[in-house]
Amino acid sequence: MALEDYHRRRDFNKTGEPKGAVEAGSSGLVFVVQRHDASNLHFDLRLEREGVLKSWAVPKGIPLELGVRRLAVQTEDHPLDYADFEGTIPQGEYGVGEVKIWDKGFYELIKWVDKEIIFTPHGDKMKKTYVLIKMKSSVRFPGEDNWLLFMKKT
Repeated sequence: MALEDYHRRRDFNKTGEPKGAVEAGSSGLVFVVQRHDASNLHFDLRLEREGVLKSWAVPKGIPLELGVRRLAVQTEDHPLDYADFEGTIPQGEYGVGEVKIWDKGFYELIKWVDKEIIFTPHGDKMKKTYVLIKMKSSVRFPGEDNWLLFMKKT
């Protein structure tokens, strides 16, 4: 069920995206950030959890300085194979556009509860501790899938 939305949105006869499956007992906590040049350029943050990649679209990019806060909109879970995906999602398919890996590695999990995730990625660009905080729905940010992503002060 974790990948039901992912599979429903794609025609794997047309897209080169991995079909994948929920993987039990994987070897580590993978993270990947993909630059997704879709209808709007954004970055996709993905964190391995429970055999899938939990995913957030970050419209203005990953914060690389203290004090910078970015909206991160949670999207459907992706299969772990997606951590290696780069390529073109064809016209007519969900997420049409170019996908390139921007940063990748493993992460150290500090905290993961319903409304707060704290993690330290070990990649080429992301090396500091980050926080994802679930936002309450508001006039400016309606919906239940909005999170705030920022670098944690140490």
